[in-house]
Formats: sequence, structure tokens, C-alpha cells
Amino acid sequence: MKVAIIGYGSMGREVEKVLRDRGHEVSARIDPVQQGADAKKLTDTIARASDIAIEFSHAEAVLENARACVRTGLSAVVGTTGWFAKLDELKKILDDGKIGYLYGSNFSIGAHLFFALAAAAVELANPCPEYDLLGWEVHHKRKKDSPSGTALTLARIVTGRSVRKTKVVTERLDRAPEPDELHFASVRGGEEPGTHTLLLDSTYDTIELTHRARSRGGFALGTVRAAEWLSGKKGLFEVNDFIHDILQGERGA
Repeated sequence: MKVAIIGYGSMGREVEKVLRDRGHEVSARIDPVQQGADAKKLTDTIARASDIAIEFSHAEAVLENARACVRTGLSAVVGTTGWFAKLDELKKILDDGKIGYLYGSNFSIGAHLFFALAAAAVELANPCPEYDLLGWEVHHKRKKDSPSGTALTLARIVTGRSVRKTKVVTERLDRAPEPDELHFASVRGGEEPGTHTLLLDSTYDTIELTHRARSRGGFALGTVRAAEWLSGKKGLFEVNDFIHDILQGERGA
């Protein structure tokens, strides 16, 4: 595949490495400020010279880039977070189904295994009211969104399956939680690639589920695999569609 990388920061550079390792070609590196970029924005010329785009840009740029992709028929995998409140607007842009468009907060295969384990743990704990649920995440100091998309996904998984925790609270946690509140804290600092923890805690013991990224490589690999999966497809997809297919395929292999 010829892939246009939209956003040539740390994640874009990791994606480039994985693309080359898997035998793909980078058609262009697009970024308004980063050194090494070939262009400041996605142009029609770049789009038409590419088979697919992989985007790790800024939330403010996602809709504009989606319009450019639709205009030129370029499918895209989007790992940018912080824009999901505009999903309805995105759906209008993609309404004609001309391209394949896959988005998600986390493309790490390991993170999705973690989500599945967390979902099972919450359901197993439902008959056990002595276990309270809480969570936290840590990311490097340059991470712009807080809480992260991954943290919000985990929190939604918990509240969607818990019979007691139905509300997510992520703002300043300077009070005791209400019985139906899942308190989820976010910390930013240092060079931490990303750690997410779900705690099931009782008077007698603690069960801790943690996904700890060692580097951005796992996110980049998952994104490139998602682009390979999306090739030839049309329509709007969420990362779980991709994950479901590859995990089912690997179980059946």
C-alpha cells in the first residue's frame, strides 16, 4: 500500500517504521509544523497518489481532513482522539459511503485484550458488592487530551457492565465517590507511554488489572494492521470492528 501519514509527530514516525517493516510505501508525511514533513496539509495531489491515509493529528483537524479524504476518494484510519463529540458531524461528511473510514481511541491489540479482561472482571464482580471499582491512567507530559480516549473507553466498558457503577467522574476528585460513580483519575508527566489500571478493591483484598505500554510501537503496529484490514472496504467503522475480526480470525487459525 501507498500510505499518506497525516501528523508526523511521535506516533506518525512510529507508524512510518512499521509501514516500512511490513513492506508498505509512505507516499507523503503531512504536518503543519514538524520537521521532515513533505506537506503542511493533505492535498488532492497527495490523496490521489495514495491508497490510504493513517492520521494521528489534532482533534481540530479531523473533520477538515475527512472532507479532503471524501473529496478525493481516499480511505483513512484515524487514531486522533479528543474529537468524538463531533462524531455526528463526521457521519454527515461520510454519508455517501465513498470511502472506508476507521476510527478509534486505541489501536493496540494488547489494550483491546485488556478491555476484554476488564469487561469480564466487572461482570464477575457484579454479584459481589463488597468490591468497589475505580481506575486511573498515566501519560507523558505532552499528551493533549485528559482523560485519554483509552481511559474513557475503559470507563464506558465498566459502567456499561456494572450493576452499581453507572456514572463516570473524571474531573477533580476531591470528595468521596457516590455509590453509582466510577472515579477515574488522569495524571500527566514525564515520558510514560501510557498506563491504564482498573481496580476491584474490598476490605480484604485487591484485584488489579493493568495495561502498560512499553512504547508507542504497539499502537503503531495495530494502526497499520487496521489499514491493511480496511483496504477495499467502504463505510464507517470503529476500531472494535477491526479487533473483532482479527481476534476471531486468530482463534480460528
